[in-house]
Amino acid sequence: MADAVPARDLTGRWAYQMVTPTNTASRVPGPPAGRWRLGPTGPRRQPPRRRKRVVTPYLFLLLPVALLATFTYIPVANMFWYSATSWNGLSPTKEFVGVGNYVEILTRPELFGVLRVSLYYIGASVLQIALALYFATVLSFNVRFRNLFKGIIFFPYLINGVAIAMVFLYFFQPGGTLDSALRLLGLGGLSQQWLGDPEVINYSLAGTSVWRYLGLNFVLFLGAIQSIPAQLHEAAEIDGANRWHQFRYLILPGIRPIIGLSFILAISGSLAVFEIPWIMTGGANGSETFVIQTVNMAFRYHKVGLASAMAVILLLIVLLVTWVQRRVVPDERVNLS
Repeated sequence: MADAVPARDLTGRWAYQMVTPTNTASRVPGPPAGRWRLGPTGPRRQPPRRRKRVVTPYLFLLLPVALLATFTYIPVANMFWYSATSWNGLSPTKEFVGVGNYVEILTRPELFGVLRVSLYYIGASVLQIALALYFATVLSFNVRFRNLFKGIIFFPYLINGVAIAMVFLYFFQPGGTLDSALRLLGLGGLSQQWLGDPEVINYSLAGTSVWRYLGLNFVLFLGAIQSIPAQLHEAAEIDGANRWHQFRYLILPGIRPIIGLSFILAISGSLAVFEIPWIMTGGANGSETFVIQTVNMAFRYHKVGLASAMAVILLLIVLLVTWVQRRVVPDERVNLS
């Protein structure tokens, strides 16, 4: 079989020449056969394909994927398995009950009744997104001390949730900061049991969540607004567009994907509220959320199997709500150029 090897032609330039086993011995010994390429000074053997170029990216992914599987996927798989058992969290044996836990949850309305508490947080999330969008829009323009205001709005998000809960415990307690401020403004008649009245407690806790997470949505919206080319704002001002027109026809369409993402995070977070009500009230006075009830079911009543089934149902509810939201408001490519 003929092989292509590099050799000099009559002009002295290097070129490939086909040689066969019969005439190879009659030629002057040249470079050995193999994969060759012609360079400016002659033939050069091409280096073999290095396997490490293929393996290296997977080596970098090995550790994060292992951590993700260890702390996310394996626990979720165990949760699905526990939801099909009557395990109490202590016994070495786990009795398989199939869908018995799910049937019990669906036939006990009080287990689903706590989901109505999430409605307070969903309403607070809508208010939070509206405020974040307003502040991000205003501070995206040339406003005095805007960097100071950005820091003030974002600062609560940097504080630990436990610290925030402890601060607002003093804020809402009888005779505390809120009542003192109302008396100072001549509105002392509005003082009440902010964390003791079942009719008011969820508004107080939802308001605390608004104060804490406002900075996150503010930063998301501000970054999205600043990604809009400045030439578009200049052209809009030249055409006579005021701030409202720029917001309606330029900013709002440009950050629509970020607004959709914020709503998804807000709804999923509202359904899984735990930290603030757990620390401030422990779920008392009608402030118990679905997650608090799940934790109590697992660690107070030692029904880990039933609690795991509740967690699975919550996961499915969040996925369903997210899917419906994406179907109702699908992502659209925004082209402002």
